[in-house]
Amino acid sequence: MKNLILLFVAISICSCKAKQENQQTKTVENVVITPNEVKETVSFLASDAQMGRGTGGNGIKVSANYIEKQLKEFGVRPYYETYHDDFKVGEIDAYNVVGFLEGTDATLKKEIIIIGAHYDHIGTKAKMVETDSIANGANDNAAGTSAVLAMARYFGTKKTNKRSFMFVLFSAEEMGLLGSKHLAKRLKDENANLYTVVNMEMIGVPFKDREYVAFLTGYGKSNMAEKINDYIGSNFLGESEVAKQYNLFKASDNYPFYEMFKMPAHTISSCDLSNYDFYHHVDDETDKLDYDHMARLINKLIPGIEKMSNTVTKEIQMTNE
Repeated sequence: MKNLILLFVAISICSCKAKQENQQTKTVENVVITPNEVKETVSFLASDAQMGRGTGGNGIKVSANYIEKQLKEFGVRPYYETYHDDFKVGEIDAYNVVGFLEGTDATLKKEIIIIGAHYDHIGTKAKMVETDSIANGANDNAAGTSAVLAMARYFGTKKTNKRSFMFVLFSAEEMGLLGSKHLAKRLKDENANLYTVVNMEMIGVPFKDREYVAFLTGYGKSNMAEKINDYIGSNFLGESEVAKQYNLFKASDNYPFYEMFKMPAHTISSCDLSNYDFYHHVDDETDKLDYDHMARLINKLIPGIEKMSNTVTKEIQMTNE
């Protein structure tokens, strides 16, 4: 009888442990980005309290603290001693926020994928409308920042990436890509083993007349769009003729990495200035964005990024264009 009781207790313990593990696995597998999640990030960053997140201002410092707190909560550690990658803009102190999530594969983790967006905006330099002089920068680029933080939460929770991720929120983009230029040079000097750069920019509104969800700047310079579409199984990324006309490939934080490393480095966006009237405008406010669209876009993109981080070889390559 004593042996039967012990056996029963052992079986019960094992059963409870298995149930707990299954519940934990189920929780990890069900990471979904919600409209409220991205709206919460945008609402904080694009509030009047942040005064347009001009580089060097108090609003961008508060925004950086918010971002750092989120990364820490998601289990994304600082890449350097702190999350700050410091640089100067004249006499102004500025910094990128850089987080790191190590890959799970002993070999592939040595290769780094950068997921980035700029978190600065133009402060109060927009043309005043009535009594409003704050360029809130909801679409440009609190929206992109929300996507980076959402993906940091996803991968920080699931840890399904064999390659390592660097989550970067760039400063001083609006002053001439200064933050990304600084970090690209620093990483080059450090011999960082970068694979790709995926930069998120102005994803706050959808296209109404396109066959794709978002466009990739510098579309023909690598096979990134083709591969992500293949990984996802849909025509998610396309080529924007408007983006080509304005040469948007050179206008965001992907470009310094392309120049420095000669590697696939692109920006993903769903706004090419033809479908949004408030670029660098005081009315680029939280209430102008479509958060259902944003959540759908991020959730659709994540499996493509996940696959990118797990392929045995570097399938995304530069082309001859």
